[in-house]
Amino acid sequence: MRTKNIYNPKKLILLVFIGMISLSGCKKFLDINQNPNNPNTVDPNLLLPTAQIAISQVVGNSLQVYGGMWSQFWTQGPSANQYKPIDLYAPANTDSDRPWANLYSKALINSQLIIENKGSNLEFLKGMAYLTKAYSFQIATDAFGDIPLGEALHADNVKPKYAAQELVYDSIFNYIDKGVALLSVTGSNNPGAQDLFFQGDVAKWKAFANTLKLKAYLRLSKVNPAKASAGIAAVYATGTPFLTQDVSIKYTSVGGNDNPLYNEIVALGRAQNLVASSTVVNQFVANGDQRRFKFFVLRSGQTEITSIPQGSYNANAGKLVSLPAGLVGANPSTSSNAALAPVKLFSSSESYFLQAEAAARGWASGNVTTLFTKGITESFTATGITDATVISNYLATAKDGPLALAAAVTPEAKVKAIITQKYYAMCGFQGFEAWTEYRRTGYPDFLVVSVAPPTGTTTKPQRMVYPNSEAIYNGNFPGNVDIFTPVWWAK
Repeated sequence: MRTKNIYNPKKLILLVFIGMISLSGCKKFLDINQNPNNPNTVDPNLLLPTAQIAISQVVGNSLQVYGGMWSQFWTQGPSANQYKPIDLYAPANTDSDRPWANLYSKALINSQLIIENKGSNLEFLKGMAYLTKAYSFQIATDAFGDIPLGEALHADNVKPKYAAQELVYDSIFNYIDKGVALLSVTGSNNPGAQDLFFQGDVAKWKAFANTLKLKAYLRLSKVNPAKASAGIAAVYATGTPFLTQDVSIKYTSVGGNDNPLYNEIVALGRAQNLVASSTVVNQFVANGDQRRFKFFVLRSGQTEITSIPQGSYNANAGKLVSLPAGLVGANPSTSSNAALAPVKLFSSSESYFLQAEAAARGWASGNVTTLFTKGITESFTATGITDATVISNYLATAKDGPLALAAAVTPEAKVKAIITQKYYAMCGFQGFEAWTEYRRTGYPDFLVVSVAPPTGTTTKPQRMVYPNSEAIYNGNFPGNVDIFTPVWWAK
């Protein structure tokens, strides 16, 4: 997939590699007939954007759908059936082939090829590759739990062993440190526009590294709070700023180079698969939250977003339900903006909520209320709501806004308010992250069990299933793990 950010004489070569990961429909891409650990050799200057686009394919499509449904922003529409297994809590192993292949054979292996390149003056490029590698491994381990680590990034090892999730996280911290060190080397060549995240801005990459590290340490808040606290203290001690802008991939509407989720929806015949879940819509209404009209589309003649309970597609056959808005790329009817919707790997509001949580737990400096309010304001602005009156009214009256934070008398109660607001801000844009934060904290506490699974089901998914490709190709595959088994940090 091409983006409008690529400006380079070797653009045509790059598009060949990008074309390898473009979508042509869900079922076609699930047919994996190659060893996912076999890399291609290519100029390192072309590998960084290829790795970045591969990540956007994973975060913006497969994980966006799973996360969006399991965080209950979306549910399966009554008039289609593509994602029923997700609401049924019965995903197939083959459904994980695509995100796994994009993460390993494209994002991670291409990053590793940059790191191992023997060329000179590549420190900046290698630093960016280390941070891309760290981000990709966190996505992979948060989704699947134990995963192959370093062995999986070498073509001569077709049977990489699986590493415990705790070890993967230790490696993530190490990769971030190595990346930051390389970004501090003077005299290195800058990849410039080949870097689709920041166009070679080293200061922004360092802010990304700092924010990624803060997020990774907060993941350990329950499984190892002492390590999380010490790690966060070290993060703040560097004095490096945190992100103040979104980290995203932007798309065009020319030649199929559009948002990956929209691209797939079009390939599936523009079927109405993803619709508004009552779980989030009811909370938006209860808070008087105008963002709901940005995240979802009103049906003709309606004055309120129409939704259905999670997984209730059979009970609502024929009902016309509100679709996600083109703003988030998940609407097949609004090509004018859905095709251009960015994939957000980090949002500015997320950055402020992470800082607010660290401060609320007593692990970092900063005014919790100020950071919390800034996170809300950044989210409203990101949806196009800039009217100061609308925002101030929400801040003054919403039950889950500053009122909830002010009423919180314990650190845990403050964290609940922060994560709940983060959940609202991530609607449509960061479904996987919202689901992951729910698995870590249990917030928001109003998620329900889908009505689609068999009667008596009382638990919600805690992980994605391993891909079928691993069972076929990897002799060290440890076997399937039930999706209701929590990952390591989800105590």
